[in-house]
Amino acid sequence: MKRKTIVTGVIGADVHAVGNKILAYALEDAGFNVVNLGVMVSQEEFINAALETSADAIVVSSLYGHGEIDCSGLRDKCNEAGLKNIVLLVGGNLVVGKQDFADVEKRFQAMGFTKAYPPGTSVETTIEDLHQFIS
Repeated sequence: MKRKTIVTGVIGADVHAVGNKILAYALEDAGFNVVNLGVMVSQEEFINAALETSADAIVVSSLYGHGEIDCSGLRDKCNEAGLKNIVLLVGGNLVVGKQDFADVEKRFQAMGFTKAYPPGTSVETTIEDLHQFIS
């Protein structure tokens, strides 16, 4: 059976590397083929990597609070690039200030994300969801 490919990275001007590395190691350990783009990744870099590797999912991290801005339009660009069915996950400190995460999640789902995760979500939760979304 072919291993599912996941593209990961930290979007925008964000340089928080530790969580991204932990996530990549955990995904590899769970049997996924991981393409970790590192930090300060543009939307186009995520899309190009997904196209080049025939990825099954893109997992975007953002910790500096500007994830909502950085992720805006990503689903549309994926669709335009021929990645209409790709699973899009995002997690971290996605917005500035204290906001009800249910509202934040609704905004990300309206932007076309399959799922958004609040700060502190366990890697196991993401792995379980990936198995469900791309089985």
